[in-house]
Amino acid sequence: MRLLAALLLSTVLAAAQTGFTFEEPGPVSIRLLENGRPVYVYNYGKVLPEGVPEDRARCCYLHPVWAPNGVIVTDDFPKDHLHHRGVFWAWPVVRYRGVRYDLWLMRGVERRFSRWLAREASPRRARLAVENAWFAGGEQIVRETVEIVAYPVRQDSRRLDFHLRFEALRGPVTLSGAPKPGTAYGGFCVRFAPRRETRITTETGLLREENSNLVPSRWAQLEALYEGGRAALRIDIDPANPGYPNGWCLRHYGFLGVDFPGYDSYLLKPGEPLELRYRVTVSGGGEDQ
Repeated sequence: MRLLAALLLSTVLAAAQTGFTFEEPGPVSIRLLENGRPVYVYNYGKVLPEGVPEDRARCCYLHPVWAPNGVIVTDDFPKDHLHHRGVFWAWPVVRYRGVRYDLWLMRGVERRFSRWLAREASPRRARLAVENAWFAGGEQIVRETVEIVAYPVRQDSRRLDFHLRFEALRGPVTLSGAPKPGTAYGGFCVRFAPRRETRITTETGLLREENSNLVPSRWAQLEALYEGGRAALRIDIDPANPGYPNGWCLRHYGFLGVDFPGYDSYLLKPGEPLELRYRVTVSGGGEDQ
């Protein structure tokens, strides 16, 4: 009887740890776990560590993000770029009614959590969907919806699919990359945790230069040795995205960013939403995925 009871207990505990689950570790975040191991944290409320200027407070991004081997691959509030934040999407130039705002540095335009659309977890996948709002000039100017679908680990690799949707509400909104010579960063980005032995690769091969700007590629990957072990993260651009294959902002200090729309401008019109899709693959490192 004792043996039977022990077997039943172990079966119940194993079932409880099977598949994906969501939990709320604090008042502004939701965490996804697979079989009890952390996958990512989505920060839907304002995050501001002690000692950081108030204008650096932000929400609506992923950090930390874990590789299947338990390594944290993302960073938040890095000293060299306090505005960098895990897995995020932002533009340095947001124009509305003749005024220029900066969602990248969080100047004049603010992103706020609106409501949950879905929190679904099963052994086959986990789906998180959320609606956010951009506010500028005292009014909401853009409705943002975010869907993140996570899939189970396969051969030490996990896939996260992102579907981002942006719709202007009261009038046209223009999005542009940074208007700097030689670079036009802005769009879907990842800031990486401290590491060494960093290798950045694209479909053209290993990046030898310290920085790379606006070179088109269907994908880019950063692989390195972190404090907890070796891990890699790769971003693939969906072929249906406008401007595919886009250029990239690649930095060995720990940054991958899809340059969309780069030096061009993208006009958001009411009733004509912009939809962007990306696949993020996080693995335990090794050869290019």
